[in-house]
Amino acid sequence: MNVKAILEGKGRDVHTIGPNQTLAQAIKQLTDHKIGALVVTNGDRKVIGILSERDIVRVLAKHGASALDQSVRQAMTAKVNICNENHTINQVMEIMTEGRFRHLPVEKNGQLDGIISIGDVVKKRIEEVEREAEDIKQYIATA
Repeated sequence: MNVKAILEGKGRDVHTIGPNQTLAQAIKQLTDHKIGALVVTNGDRKVIGILSERDIVRVLAKHGASALDQSVRQAMTAKVNICNENHTINQVMEIMTEGRFRHLPVEKNGQLDGIISIGDVVKKRIEEVEREAEDIKQYIATA
């Protein structure tokens, strides 16, 4: 099972934001779409950062309410781990666990092609385990 299978099920839509937009605008977008992270691009689908709820909380804790006027660029994580659709579920689980983050942009030909969350990965892994268990039951029943 790989990232391509996840994206085929959930779609490739990704909410993005520009680096010069404010944190207040980012928070509104996160709230409106009920998501936990925005991929930061210059509008060309090239990933230049990611802004998570955790990034926002960190800046708010340091600067207080005035942080809402700061640019996304000032709060985003610039060093972004990225995967492609050929990464396996186990590989992305390892990447997310080691990096201690919950969202992983997917690139294809250097362009943003989707995003997966730890929830997407866990859901797919559970489906895989359930299918394997059913296959084993069927095998035992016909043996």
